[in-house]
Amino acid sequence: MALFKALRLAFYILFLAAIIGGYYVYVQASTKPLSNRTQTLEVPAGAGIAWLASKLENQGIIDNRYIFRIFALINYKDATIKAGEYNLVDVSNTAELVEKLVAGRVIQYSITLIEGKAFKDVKALLISQEGLEDKIESMTDAQIMRDLGAPGVHPEGQFAPQTYFYTKGDSDFDVLQQAFDQQQAVLKAAWQSRSPETRVSTEYELLILASIIEKETGQASEREEIAGVFTNRLRIGMKLQTDPTVIYGMGDAYKGNIRRKDLTTDTEYNTYTRFGLPPTPIAMPGEAAIRAAANPASTEALYFVGKGDGTHKFSRTLKEHNAAVVKYQLGGRPQSFSSNPDTQ
Repeated sequence: MALFKALRLAFYILFLAAIIGGYYVYVQASTKPLSNRTQTLEVPAGAGIAWLASKLENQGIIDNRYIFRIFALINYKDATIKAGEYNLVDVSNTAELVEKLVAGRVIQYSITLIEGKAFKDVKALLISQEGLEDKIESMTDAQIMRDLGAPGVHPEGQFAPQTYFYTKGDSDFDVLQQAFDQQQAVLKAAWQSRSPETRVSTEYELLILASIIEKETGQASEREEIAGVFTNRLRIGMKLQTDPTVIYGMGDAYKGNIRRKDLTTDTEYNTYTRFGLPPTPIAMPGEAAIRAAANPASTEALYFVGKGDGTHKFSRTLKEHNAAVVKYQLGGRPQSFSSNPDTQ
């Protein structure tokens, strides 16, 4: 009986000690401020609580590794610390730090792919981006598309222009994969909801047309009407005659100014010398341009010319168009230009 009482007393003492100890740990973890919170914490894959506690103590972020370990064990049991890069500025004590590490709220970086950019520009941007592991710099375009699951597909236009988020350890290829998947989803949705008026026969042709619309649109409100002009031209078998395709076909030879001889020099992208669409997209179209290509405005216009303020003058006839070119592009003085070659 005496032994039983002694054991019971010992149990009560241990139980009380555990409560007091747990309370002490909780108070310390919840109230003791962290130090050196301006530094970044990097947690490698597979790191355990004990290893991390020692690292935090050695870096002077916490002053007691055991408080960290016991608090994590009591409150999160078998939960694992997520690998990654952490900002400590927004946590003030051990309790908040442990919760953040278990939740995996790592630092997120962002990169924005801009509408109308060529794939070479997208690739260069990704390669130079801070925090992204480099994979694509040593890959050819063909290898990139093969690894994305689209072997033999030209990369131009295949990536959705928007903002993407990534964490340290992600690669530039990972971002490309996100952008590729997003563009395919947008393209598929637009194709399924296309108007009967559209004059393209495949999703890929829709993407090509959208890339031209993207490059020609200066004012978002005009996007569908520009799409309508190109749709009309395709419907009647008229050349598209759009400068951005010529510029794309010139490649590095383009120096910022398109000349008359450039318009008459045949390339597979020159829509002044060839009928129909060019063989590939010429830029990265956004969702709005893709939707406009799939659902062009109903218009009688066959021509448009820039007014110099980002908007365009749309015309039904060549005569109207030539007059608009003279007014908005030539300062009111007629002279020879691509759609009016006989005017001297």
